[in-house]
Amino acid sequence: MPDFAEARSMSAEEYLAVEAAASVRHEYVAGEVFAMAGASEEHATIAGNVFALLRSHVRGSDCRVYIADMKMRVEPASAFFYPDVFVTCDARDAAEPFAKRYARLIIEVLSESTEGYDRGAKFGDYRRLDTLEEYVLIDSRRRACEVFRRRPDGWLLEAPPENGRLVLHSIDFECPLDALYEDVSFPRSSTVDAV
Repeated sequence: MPDFAEARSMSAEEYLAVEAAASVRHEYVAGEVFAMAGASEEHATIAGNVFALLRSHVRGSDCRVYIADMKMRVEPASAFFYPDVFVTCDARDAAEPFAKRYARLIIEVLSESTEGYDRGAKFGDYRRLDTLEEYVLIDSRRRACEVFRRRPDGWLLEAPPENGRLVLHSIDFECPLDALYEDVSFPRSSTVDAV
């Protein structure tokens, strides 16, 4: 079996076998494998805050929240990703211990190195999930958040709420932006509020 260093292209099955033993996480898109970089303190703190808020919110329901180490399989794109946080409420995912397929909500925390990909090609692949209702981008460099919602005629970037709150219709959740950024410090020049 090839390893990631020597493989030029590999099947999804080969990727899963090698990834299970890898010390570094890798994403997989149509035969290509990409190593994932480590996260900044701000990125990790925001993702942890989001996970804790959502986990508390869905407790006792059929929904489950996953953080960075659970794979999301996007079969139409022949891809496996590690979203920062995602929620699935689909019973079919309970039978999948290593990769989920039916996300309702995906949240990515933006960084300098990932922002273009998270907004572009990755979002394009995520949109191919029939179950996905909302895609959220949270900036790790300044206080800013965007929510893309699926509509019958396509995806729409919702106007930012005036009250500084994150509202997620897909799981009936709402919280102040302050909760997302708890314990996160920004340089003085980047604390402008934008949702």
